[in-house]
Formats: sequence, structure tokens, C-alpha cells
Amino acid sequence: MRETARKPRVAGFALFTLVLTATFVALGVWQLQRRTAKHELIAALTERLAAAPVALPPAAQWAALNPARDEFRRVSFTATYAPLPDAMVYSSGSAVRKDASGPGTWAFVPARLATGEMVVIDAGFVENTMQDRSVEDRAVKKLVTGQPVALTGYLRFPEAPGWMTPEANRDKRLWFVRDHLAIASALHWGAVAPFYVDLEQPVLENGIPRPGPLDVHLKDDHLQYAVTWFTLAGAVLIAFGVWMRARREG
Repeated sequence: MRETARKPRVAGFALFTLVLTATFVALGVWQLQRRTAKHELIAALTERLAAAPVALPPAAQWAALNPARDEFRRVSFTATYAPLPDAMVYSSGSAVRKDASGPGTWAFVPARLATGEMVVIDAGFVENTMQDRSVEDRAVKKLVTGQPVALTGYLRFPEAPGWMTPEANRDKRLWFVRDHLAIASALHWGAVAPFYVDLEQPVLENGIPRPGPLDVHLKDDHLQYAVTWFTLAGAVLIAFGVWMRARREG
């Protein structure tokens, strides 16, 4: 009778061990797959950042652009900064700009193409740790001259806010996520391109706002995580083996 009672207990623990081990192995395989995808992404982005700039695609092609294929492509075009309210976007430090590793704000400014369409420009970084509107105003004022400017930069696409992203401060025109579409709607910029341009050049004489080249450094801890999951799977199997051996000897 005692032996019969033991069997379901062993079978239940064995099933639990099998499920737990399979889960850990699956998580390890998933991390390896993510590592492969991350390496492919890094290679693609590195190639795009190193390529010579091309002409900004015409408005008729904008709907076909997408982040997977076009994020970080270098483009050159001529536009005139519009005399409209700018926005500042808080940054705790950039993963793609070595010269903007500390807190500050990005200056988001609308610019009009010769063909009439509006493109949002991230004109560069401002050392604005207190998100002071007057600091941003002084920085952006120099850009709005009414004259066309030759611009070179990178195509970027709007970010989605996370559940912990603070709400925008409309009085200061301060946002905490680079969602240029939401900014354009809130500030009545009218219809804008589905992308914004992360400005590389020109650089103003005093460097404020400070545009610059991008250098992608994506975090790649997937192998470490995979090893952790596989180690846990092995530990579960070893623990089950030790438990079974103790039962037989007991």
C-alpha cells in the first residue's frame, strides 16, 4: 500500500521536473534566437550608419517606409525650419550618441520641405538638466531664420510610451518619449512625415543644439541569459536525480 502511494508522488514530481526543465530550456533557446536576431540588427544598423547619405524619399514613398528596413538610414535634403512652437524631449542619456551620455533634452523642431510637406527634425542635444523652457527657447531661436538649410541626418520612427513613461508637460512643451506624431498633434504642426530626422549636420557655431553622428551600441546579454536558463534546467534535473537516489536509499 505504501509503495502504491509513492508512485503517484514520484510521477507528479517527475512531471513537474519535466515541465520546469522544458520551460528553462525553451527560455534558453529563445535567448539564443534573440541573440541571433540582435546580431543581424546590429550588422544592418552598422551598415546603414556607415553608408553615404541618400536623397530624402519623396512624400509618395513615405507610407512604404518602415523601421525594420529604414531606421537609421542617412538622408540629405533641404528644408526651412518653421516658425512654430518647438518641443523638448527629455533624455537621461543616449544609447546612440557618445556625446550625449548625460541628462538633457532633444530639440524637436518642424521644418518645411520645398515641396510643402512638413518633416520633424531632432535638431540635437541641449545640456538642459532642469528641462528649462527658456534654455530650449534660446537654443532653438537661432535655427528659425526663414532660410532653407541643407540638412543631413538619420531616419527615425516614433517611440511608444511605456507604462512608466511620465505624461507630457504641455505648459513647458516637454515630452518624455520621442513620439513626434503625438508632439505634432499636440502643438498643431499639421500633417508631418511618419518619420523624424535625427540631425547629424550642420552644427551651429556654438554647438547648441548639438547634432552629431550616431553610433549604435545595442545591449547584448542574450548569451549570458541563455547560459543561465540552461544552467537552471540542469540544476533541476540534478536535484530530481538526487531526490530519487535519496528515496531509493531511504
